[in-house]
Amino acid sequence: MPITTNAYLYLSGTPFRAITSGEFIEEQIFNWTYSDEQKAKQDWKGAANPYLSLPRMVMLTYQLPDSIREIAMKGEFNEFDLNVFFSTNGEGIKARFKYEDEVQKWLDLIRGSYLETTIDNLKLGAKKPPMPFSDARLLNVLSHTFWFLPSVASCYAMKNLMLQKQNKFYHDYVIVVAAGTSAGIGADALPPVFNAMDNPLKTKTITLSCGKLTTGVTVKPWTGILMLRNSSSPETYFQAAFRVQSPWTIYNSDNISPNKEEILKQECYVFDFAPDRALRQISDYSCRLNVNESNPEKKVEEFIHFLPVLAYDGSSMKQIDAAGILDMAMSGTTATLLARRWESALLINVDNNTLQRLMNSKQAMHALMSIEGFRNLNQDIETIINKSESVKKTKKDANERYLTKREKKELTEEEKEYKSLRKQIQEKLIKFATRVPVFMYLTDYRERSLKDIIMQLEPGLFKKVTGLTVKDFELLVSLGVFNSALMNDAVYKFKRYEDASLVYVGVNKHKGEDVGLYDTVLSEKEYQESFINED
Repeated sequence: MPITTNAYLYLSGTPFRAITSGEFIEEQIFNWTYSDEQKAKQDWKGAANPYLSLPRMVMLTYQLPDSIREIAMKGEFNEFDLNVFFSTNGEGIKARFKYEDEVQKWLDLIRGSYLETTIDNLKLGAKKPPMPFSDARLLNVLSHTFWFLPSVASCYAMKNLMLQKQNKFYHDYVIVVAAGTSAGIGADALPPVFNAMDNPLKTKTITLSCGKLTTGVTVKPWTGILMLRNSSSPETYFQAAFRVQSPWTIYNSDNISPNKEEILKQECYVFDFAPDRALRQISDYSCRLNVNESNPEKKVEEFIHFLPVLAYDGSSMKQIDAAGILDMAMSGTTATLLARRWESALLINVDNNTLQRLMNSKQAMHALMSIEGFRNLNQDIETIINKSESVKKTKKDANERYLTKREKKELTEEEKEYKSLRKQIQEKLIKFATRVPVFMYLTDYRERSLKDIIMQLEPGLFKKVTGLTVKDFELLVSLGVFNSALMNDAVYKFKRYEDASLVYVGVNKHKGEDVGLYDTVLSEKEYQESFINED
């Protein structure tokens, strides 16, 4: 059955890859995130709130005691490496953790019976950290949890360890291994989980997985997920985390009111035992999906208003504010990772309106031609705009009449051509953007905005590094080629990272100076206040 259409709608719960790769341009992206959903729930007026059953997420991160974590301090940033910690020998019923003693201590810790922390907990009294399987408030809701482990072998090793005599506490839970070929492919891995739950109000289960059931499934009784593996991608991390945010309601719980709905899951929980990694994911998630707000702290602040983050640092557990998350997220980064922010397609605008403004300016076209890699640019931009308009017109005509095979083929070829050219221009502009951090490394005018440094203080250096004169750069900025809000975000994160190397043995050569972003400047007081983390 031939179907013709003017447009396609692509839906994704975690669209990071599609956004950052430039698969969709600015005018094609519409967001409805977890923050929007929870805000709608909070702001709803009157009865019949359609968002009421959507639980609020809470993240709890734990810095493990040195006696447990020291064997796995081998990560990329010399931080606790979960994949090393849960590494194994053997397979199936013979699978064992390489560091079984430490994993056993961890199992004791999360149920509040690890001897080395008992005295600390007594000292902390009511302020002791809420552990997943010891705190009464959590135990009451965590009847069914999902544990996200590094490998199939580690899932079996965890089950084998939990079934040992010393772990009698965990014998009250039905442990389901949803990993490996024996667990089934895709949705086939679900029936054993539901069978183990039976009547979920009366049973307790722990589901162990290394990838299965982390996308596209709904298991309503899951109220908590334990992140026990490395994940550098916010996509993977939040796809798994949001498994526990499925609403769980029942009708007629009192056998008297058949139409009365009771919400069983008001909150759900993410437990993470690698705090630096967890906070980097929060920072990435909130900053990358909200492209309209220029201040990175505001982006994080809005997100954690609805997803509070509690962090245990070994002495106390406190809620972390936006500044604290950015500090902790940045402290473990590297120059390489930071530079990748400048390779994002989000920094560059290549929609038709921007390209039309470029083509209308001879000076702007000449400026771009001077950047290495740009050739036949005028012709390319004209082709993109003409072909995209032609494709729109053909698709409109297709609604009114049936297209011939030849017309369909021409339409497909035209679409491919203009998309390919747009991608090429985008990649060339990104290549230019990646030279900006090099310029920031070479200049010492930290207190001025990057825009002012380029245009007033170091124009010669900028031309040498990027190939653009100041006038050319100013013109491209005025035409909207660069996204200044996201440029601010990238410069801000660069300066946060740079601070560690500027302050050496208590000497700060920039003390008392303002801190410049891309097109704005923070006073020293404003910048320092952004580092303060209130309890």
